[in-house]
Order: sequence, then C-alpha cells, then structure tokens
Amino acid sequence: MIYCIKMEILNGVYAIWKDKGSTSYDIIRQIKRITAAKKIGHGGTLDPLASGILVVGIGREATKSLQEILKDTVKEYIANIKFGQTSSTDDEEGEKKDFPDFQIPTREQLENVLTEFVGNILQTPPIYSAIKIKGTPAYKLARQGNDIKLEPKKVVIKEIILLAYDWPTAQIKVVSGSGVYIRSLARDIGERLQCGAYLTGLERTRVGKFTKEQALDIKQLQ
Repeated sequence: MIYCIKMEILNGVYAIWKDKGSTSYDIIRQIKRITAAKKIGHGGTLDPLASGILVVGIGREATKSLQEILKDTVKEYIANIKFGQTSSTDDEEGEKKDFPDFQIPTREQLENVLTEFVGNILQTPPIYSAIKIKGTPAYKLARQGNDIKLEPKKVVIKEIILLAYDWPTAQIKVVSGSGVYIRSLARDIGERLQCGAYLTGLERTRVGKFTKEQALDIKQLQ
C-alpha cells in the first residue's frame, strides 16, 4: 500500500537538480532505486562537470509526454570561461594549451564579440560529445586517437549577457534554444577574440517552465 501511494505521488514530470561531478545517468539510476518505476526518461543530459536542471519523466505516461512538454523550450545557463588557453575537450577536463601571441581583450571588445553569437548561428559541436558517427559516439572515437570532424549545426542563441569579467576569466548568462553546446560557445568566443578560451563551469538554471527555484534535490525524492 505504501509503495502504491509513493508511485502515485511521484508519477509525473519533475525538475531534478544535478550536482557537479555526477552524470545524468547517475541521477536516473538513483531515481529508479527510490521510486522503483519501470519507465523513466529525461529531457536532455548535462555533462558531469556541469550542474543544473535535469527534466525527468517518472512513469510511462510522463515519459511519453516529455517530448511534447520540452518542444521548442528555451534554456538558460550561467557559464564560466577562462581565456588565454584552449582545451582539447573545450572544458576544464581536457588537455590545456597556451594560446600564442595574443592581446588581452578589453571588456568592450568582449561584449562586442558576444553580440556576434546572438541569433541563428552555425555551431560545430565538441569532438568529445555523444554525437554518433556511424553508430559510435564521437567522444569514444576521439579517445582512440581518431581525427574527428563534426559538421556545423544551425542553433539559436537568444541572449548573452556579460555578468563579470576579470582577466583571464568571465561569467556569462546564455539563453538559447535546444542543441546549443556552451562548451563550443566558449571555444568560439576565444577564437573570435584571438586569445583562446574554454569552459570552466556551467549551471543550467532554466529549461522551459522549469526553474532552479522549483528543482528538487535528489534527497527530496527520498
């Protein structure tokens, strides 16, 4: 009887807060243990180095409804960027290389470059991503030393706001459509400024109607 009540309460779509260090599938596995639900789905993963909202459907009907609920949703991120170096993975995890012979950009130069990425743009995904090449995730091929080339994709970035800038770091707020890689955005900003850059931290604070304030910690489900 307790089990039935528990499942009735938890069936539905929830915003779950993922902490830095855990994978999206770690969260799914924990929810399965807590609820014993046979069907659980999620609406877009987060990298292990990122924290933020993971939209989860618990139960068969909720999982089916995820695609419709999250269709054309806007996402919001707070991203930390480091300049002066590049990373093989476009984030903190990869091998770093100093960028040669550059001038430190002013705040005005950085703000001007950020505006160039607002709107409909072409973005090349990171080679260390889950995009499949002939059935194999790109990151697995990259780790094997293969030369990976991914095609640019059309994405939409609605807004970028510079929250802080103190060389060699900056913090920006990004509001975007689906399919945007913030790692790629950080990399491309560094390329445009001709000083190199990579992502050092990321927090997803909104997915459609789901906000950080509404998100449940995994312990709250327990």
